[in-house]
Amino acid sequence: MIHSTAFISSGSIIEDGAIIGANVHIGPFCYISAGVEIGSGSVLTSHVVMNGLTRIGRNNHIAQFCSIGEVNQDLKYRGEPTRVEIGDGNRIHEKSTIHRGTVQGIGVTRIGNDNVLMENTHVGHDCIIGSHCTFAHNVNLGGHVEVDDYTDLGAMAAIHQFCIIGTRVRAGKGACVVQDIPPFVLAQGNRASPYEQDNYALEQQGFGIEARNAISLAYRLIYRSGKSLDEIKIRLAALAIDSPVLLPFTEFFRRSNRGIIR
Repeated sequence: MIHSTAFISSGSIIEDGAIIGANVHIGPFCYISAGVEIGSGSVLTSHVVMNGLTRIGRNNHIAQFCSIGEVNQDLKYRGEPTRVEIGDGNRIHEKSTIHRGTVQGIGVTRIGNDNVLMENTHVGHDCIIGSHCTFAHNVNLGGHVEVDDYTDLGAMAAIHQFCIIGTRVRAGKGACVVQDIPPFVLAQGNRASPYEQDNYALEQQGFGIEARNAISLAYRLIYRSGKSLDEIKIRLAALAIDSPVLLPFTEFFRRSNRGIIR
């Protein structure tokens, strides 16, 4: 079904069964397969391939030569009806690839709202990306990676499969991440090492002095206290009662099982 207000270039192919919403703009030489749903106001500039059971929300901008919803690179995949789901207001730049999930994973690759994926970004199968994230060019996410809200990944950063990246993490250019990164941590290098977020950056993000002090205390507990991880988890949970800014740490450690960067 194609909405009457959608614009489809004469050079593009839309298979029967695709759903194209109001005011969608599909430029030349795009291919949209049956099973794809494109929300209102989204723009595909040109030469975009969207395949499989793929649903994108409203007001997304997808640049030329992107491939979204294609067969993943997991050798166990046998054509099962897995999915890609993308929210609203994302900007996906040139030559980016987003692969569908697997039945061995969660069955879906999911991206939230208002993210920026710069050119040549790869999002592997079963990844879960939050909202308001920025991935610089040539960022690569292996399968099953989780990236929480407001995270920035620098150019050519590579994230090992099954890693969890906490909220407001900043990974520098060329970072090679093979273990989980707790919230608010800066990471850099191969293999990625942790650094504390500076107070000025946190202040610019809207965190008051009490919140900044709590985040700094959490960092010192994790990386400088010498306590075991089990002790740290208990202490952070107690601190989060009076400092809600630390709740992302308790949620992160609930999911983390690969160990954290050191």
